[in-house]
Amino acid sequence: MKIAFFDIDGTLTSEKDGRVPESAKKAIRRAREAGNLMFINTGRCFQNVEQRFRDVGFDGYVNGCGTHIMIGGETIHYHPQPPERIKEILRLSRETCVDTLFECRYFVTFDHRHTLKNPNAIKQRDRFLERNYDIALDVDAPDFTCDKFVFWFSDESQLKAMREYTDNYFECINRSPDFREFVPIGYSKATGIQRVLDHYSLPLESAYAFGDSMNDEAMLSYVKHSVVMGNYESPEILKTAAHVAGKASEDGLANALEELGFF
Repeated sequence: MKIAFFDIDGTLTSEKDGRVPESAKKAIRRAREAGNLMFINTGRCFQNVEQRFRDVGFDGYVNGCGTHIMIGGETIHYHPQPPERIKEILRLSRETCVDTLFECRYFVTFDHRHTLKNPNAIKQRDRFLERNYDIALDVDAPDFTCDKFVFWFSDESQLKAMREYTDNYFECINRSPDFREFVPIGYSKATGIQRVLDHYSLPLESAYAFGDSMNDEAMLSYVKHSVVMGNYESPEILKTAAHVAGKASEDGLANALEELGFF
């Protein structure tokens, strides 16, 4: 039995239009029919794993960089943050005027007392609204918390001020010049893989990871069978590759699953 873990954006989906190629859907279903396990492994919280991805058919999901793991529709691991810690992050984000997105297995939300400034933050909010997400949660509620968060900033001083606190509890992942992702220390796409392997009592050698960006580095470096998509974001990620697939938009995922013996 083999077990595969897929990033979403640029791996499961085409780098050109964000659609899931029909070839990828069919290949994942064929791999499952052949007795293999198929998992999404994403930085997204489960709320933001759109139904179109779930409809492909997976055995489970590693969400929020390993903070929330689901198998067969049941949660086997969940790690939310203490509300007081998120309160401090909220206070700091207001003080530094960064555009913060809070992510949880149940919701995604922005601070509605703060006017978004970064064009990409605004674009992300609009995407959520187009998907009919309820992002009107009260972040000032006493019990408000989340699993992880991201923010957009315009000046390095904002990032420095935030990290003086967040570095005590979160790993800061550089996603772009003005965008950072914050994941609890001790959690990653790699730790998510290991928890799933432990659940099934499977060896690490049975695991395959598919990704395209530096956000996938932890899981690609962790497994022996690492697959980097041909539409990779940076040549740096190729250092983690045991196998380089074609582009996601050119049936790269389906061809790689066949070449690697999933069916």
